[in-house]
This record gives sequence, structure tokens and C-alpha cells, in this order.
Amino acid sequence: MAESTRIRTLEAKCFCGGIHFTLDIPVADLPLKAYLCHCSICRYNTGTLANMHANLAQGIEPNWIAPSSSKGLTSYLIPGVGYTPKSCSTCGCHVGAVGNDDGTWTLATAILKEHGHDIVKIVSHVFNKSAGDCGLAGILTHIQGKALGTWNPEDDQANAAAPKPKLEVGSDGQERLRAQCHCGGVSFTVPRPSTEIAEHNYAKRFVSPLDPTKWYGTLDICDDCRLINGTPVASWIFVPINAIEPAMGEHLMLGTIKTYASSEGVTRAFCSVCSATVFFLQHSRRYGHVPVVDISTGLLRAPDGAMAESWITWRTRLSFESDGLAFDKDMTEGVVEGMRKWTMERNGGEILADEI
Repeated sequence: MAESTRIRTLEAKCFCGGIHFTLDIPVADLPLKAYLCHCSICRYNTGTLANMHANLAQGIEPNWIAPSSSKGLTSYLIPGVGYTPKSCSTCGCHVGAVGNDDGTWTLATAILKEHGHDIVKIVSHVFNKSAGDCGLAGILTHIQGKALGTWNPEDDQANAAAPKPKLEVGSDGQERLRAQCHCGGVSFTVPRPSTEIAEHNYAKRFVSPLDPTKWYGTLDICDDCRLINGTPVASWIFVPINAIEPAMGEHLMLGTIKTYASSEGVTRAFCSVCSATVFFLQHSRRYGHVPVVDISTGLLRAPDGAMAESWITWRTRLSFESDGLAFDKDMTEGVVEGMRKWTMERNGGEILADEI
């Protein structure tokens, strides 16, 4: 059979299984060409540093596996944008987007069961200037020794405009860092770590080991986060819940948040409108009686850029590296090596600290 007529069936599934389908891809179209998008829409409506997409040929659509169906999708309409992001209504997983005019699918490849180099080839970063500091594009620069390309619109084009967050100040006169999803339904601020937190025997692990005025951040490549975000790399800071403004209880209900219990003792929260990942809460992890919540850093509006280096010291080592290696070895090795170089350049050495 000619390669032009051969078909390979790929399976895609979110964490909860509410979205589960196959795609019949012509072998001639493989590997799918994927790109990491750093535009503010992708960052703020996933809650991550970048989204990863592959454009599917016209006519290729999900073959739904029952009981899953398109009824389980949340559509997020964005005025003036030619596509509509789609996500799981139950767990919030970003699934992809559909063109408003032609119905063509763009797939979030992180939800594929298989992601080897014969299935997906990551070729470039796009809109990385929008991140302000290049974001994840400054870390994942090479895969298998080959440099990833970059694409940005010309500076005078309308879609080149990047958000310019401003420094915020709380009622106490101290700095605040805004976190907000794309639709604005979830919005809150985080302060600098207090002296009490920075010096507490347990809570200090959530504070930068280099600068007590910064939080400690990590890239996370675990399977659970990938299938709940719909992106290959999650990223978190860890903040006692009583430091967040406005006040929020352990139920995590704030604005348009919807919660999902992903495992025993774990609650995840996402925006019910735009589906941005917001929080991860392991209920047993506490600073005294106060729960410590993970905040998805793609929501952060730091004036210096997506990596928010004026607020965060990033750990060199990835969380759950083994999961990433099993899913996409080449990509994960690129992130591991890139993060090592990135932290070495900034700090003169690797940042190694307690497991969080």
C-alpha cells in the first residue's frame, strides 16, 4: 500500500477520561509537526509556560470512544480570534482548538498516548517574545542536539502586542504578584515570603534557597499534570494558602474556579470558563495548620516576564523526570539539559534543594 494512503490511528485521552478519542492520520503526515506557543492566550488559558500544538489536516476529526463525546468539551470563545480552544469540562484538560471558519482541528499533542519521534516532532517556538523573557523557549533550546526554530510576528503587527504587567502593591504597602487566568474569572495576588515562613523549619523549603524574598519554583513533567493541563511541562510555586489575597479557604473556591479530585487527598482547581489550571492542593501538606497550595505559574503577571525571576528561584531538577522520559524521551532530555544550563547561567551553579 502506498504511504500516501496508509493510515495510523492515534489515541488521545485526558486525565479523567471524559475526553477520549482516536485520530486517523495519514502516515505521510507523520510525524506531526508540533510547536510550543508562548502567546498570552495560550499561557493564560492553560496556566502553563507554553502550549504545544500540531495542526491537523482538514477533515481529520476525533473519532469519539464511548462514553466520551464532544458533549464533554468546554468551548472558550475569544473575541477577535479565529479559533476556539477546547477543553475537558470535568478535569480542565486542554484538548486543542478548532478553526472558527473551516472547523480544522489543532491538537494538544500532550494528550496523545504515544509521543515518540515517529509520531510528533517538535520543530519550533512561536510568540516567545510575548513571554517577555522568552519563558520556556529560553530553556528548551535544543532537542537531540538540534536547535529549535523560533517565530514571532513583526513588531508592527497587531498580534505582536505583548502584555505589560505592572507591579502591584497591597494595602500594607508591600509588593504583590498578580495571578490571573485569561478570562479574568480567577484573579488573586501573592506576597513576598514572610520572615516567619522563610525561617520556619518546614515552610522554608517553599522559599528560594538563595533569596528569602523569593518563592521556590519547579518545572514538573509528571503524567498527571500533563493530562490535566494538556501541556507537556507544568510549573509551580508553593504558597501557604492564607497568604493569598483575596482570602480563600481549603475548598479553593475563588471566582470562576471549578475543582476536581484527581486522587485521594488531592484537589486540583481550574477556571470553569477558560479552563486555565490554577491550583494543586495536597491536603496533608501543611505549614502548621495552614495548607500549602501549588500555584500554576503560567498565570503569573510579573513585570519581568513569564519566568518571574524577580519573584522566583527555579530549581534545576525537574519533578517526575521519569514520567517525562517515558512519554517523550527526546523532549524531556532537552528540558533537563536546558534547565541545567539556564540555572547555571543565572546562579553560578545548579539549584538543588528539598523535594517539595
